Amino acid sequence: VQLQASGGGLVQAGDSLRLSCAASGRTLSAYVMGWFRQASGKEREFVAAIRDDEITTYYADSLKGRFTISRDNAKNTVYLQMNSLKPEDTAVYYCAATFYSGNDYYISRASRYYYWGQGTQVTVSS
Repeated sequence: VQLQASGGGLVQAGDSLRLSCAASGRTLSAYVMGWFRQASGKEREFVAAIRDDEITTYYADSLKGRFTISRDNAKNTVYLQMNSLKPEDTAVYYCAATFYSGNDYYISRASRYYYWGQGTQVTVSS
């Protein structure tokens, strides 16, 4: 499956952005879809994920309440709505796909994701 992330850009603190991740090659419906981000000089970190059931979601504790992940399997697309953006949200955002292992522990582990998009840059100015 090929993943294409889009929607990034330069915004001011307090603004909102919605990232999209469109898939081609296979339907996304069977996959857990995740968003990760990597700031310059830092390790890639988990942002959010959504299960194949389109309902069960997971978030990094620090981002709960500001970020919302959703998916539209009919459009083969996953979204990340980001509100009240802060300069520390500046990073390259990646979408990724994996299969649910039955253990939620692995949802936030980047190493467990098989497919990755190319990333989209989000820059938040103060």
